[in-house]
Amino acid sequence: MDNDKKIFSNFARFLILVTMIKENLEKIRATLPKSVTLVAVSKTKPVSDLQEAYDAGQRIFGENHALEMRDKHEVLPQDIQWHFIGHLQTNKIKYIIPFVTLIHSIDTANLLEAVNKEAKKHDRVVDCLLQFHIAQEQTKFGLDLEEARQLLDSETFKAMENIRICGVMGMATFTDDEIEVRKEFKHLKAIFDTLKKDYFADQPQFKEISMGMSDDYPIAVEEGATFVRVGSKIFGARNYNK
Repeated sequence: MDNDKKIFSNFARFLILVTMIKENLEKIRATLPKSVTLVAVSKTKPVSDLQEAYDAGQRIFGENHALEMRDKHEVLPQDIQWHFIGHLQTNKIKYIIPFVTLIHSIDTANLLEAVNKEAKKHDRVVDCLLQFHIAQEQTKFGLDLEEARQLLDSETFKAMENIRICGVMGMATFTDDEIEVRKEFKHLKAIFDTLKKDYFADQPQFKEISMGMSDDYPIAVEEGATFVRVGSKIFGARNYNK
């Protein structure tokens, strides 16, 4: 009898989780204009959670650990688009290059060069975003505008044939100060506009602005985001005790 109760309890929790993920996705999608794409941030979440989101129609997932992304890619449906959204170590690039759809987090010239080198091995052109440091926290990664100009003006970059720069990414300060968050998103949009005008005016693929997470994505949408990266508002709190 106790086993029956335990099985029933686990099944009930499973049904609640399935309903929660589906309802959360529907609520978020209802707030997004057609010009904004939702990236479901699934880092630390089990494959079963991703499958439930997939069954609810989600096809784009964001991960920040290369090996975790690789492992999930191997067992989940092959039409999923995988976005790498975290700090990417050069020695881990090889694990995601065969299948990754978009790398949001190119924060150094060396990293971009390494991605290009690995992509060439697989005869792929990998889409990438340049990550900019727009937050007050110094712990966050990212380029500044001058560093981006140096990268884009370099002969090394001009010789890269296996990457494609499609836009920019940034993370705002973790704060309740909406004025500060909005200012930082405006700053990223201004960087995008500058790079578009000076480097990518004739390149239609340069159109993406990845900004906004669970707590601040509505502000990001108002300030021009084309990708929002939402995790906890879909899947619940992250589980770091794996």
